[in-house]
Amino acid sequence: MIALDTQNGLWTVTIDRPDKANSLTPEMLARLADIAEAAQEARALILTGRGKVFSAGADLDAARAGMATSPDWERLSGAIARLPGLTVAALNGTLAGGAMGMALACDLRIAVPGAKFFYPVMRLGFLPQPSDPARMAALIGPARTKLILMAGQRIEADEALRIGLIDRITDPADLMETAQTLVADTLAADPQIARGIADICR
Repeated sequence: MIALDTQNGLWTVTIDRPDKANSLTPEMLARLADIAEAAQEARALILTGRGKVFSAGADLDAARAGMATSPDWERLSGAIARLPGLTVAALNGTLAGGAMGMALACDLRIAVPGAKFFYPVMRLGFLPQPSDPARMAALIGPARTKLILMAGQRIEADEALRIGLIDRITDPADLMETAQTLVADTLAADPQIARGIADICR
């Protein structure tokens, strides 16, 4: 349910459980974290999903059974944040819950029109993953972060673009082509130069 394609330095990771809104099981989460840790050799990485939802976060039954506090969430987002190449979350639809962390850890986030963004951990009785609030606040500020995490607001794609939660809105038919265009210069560059720029921008 996690597909991986590696070609010419570009790793493309696809969450493929569309019948369950791409909600993650513990096995899927561990697989994503393993891929992100192995991707240190990648020149660029694109994360996307199959269907009309990027990910609804943790499978609810699994979350209640303890997945909500799994260390694999932080293992995944931390590994993505450390990658030396350009990382892009190509959000094919709504992004919710713990899945927010992997997108926040990416360098760029692009989304389709109509995508929604929400993180209802407080209502569900959980804390957000430790690094997620700081990464979100770095993008949109502490007040808007509380708007999502504490006021439970759902943010539409247009507002997400306006406040800086995402970087571009693109037609669904062009989503992957847009993501691939964004990483093209990084793939063509000297890896040491790309790594150096990434380190400066962190």
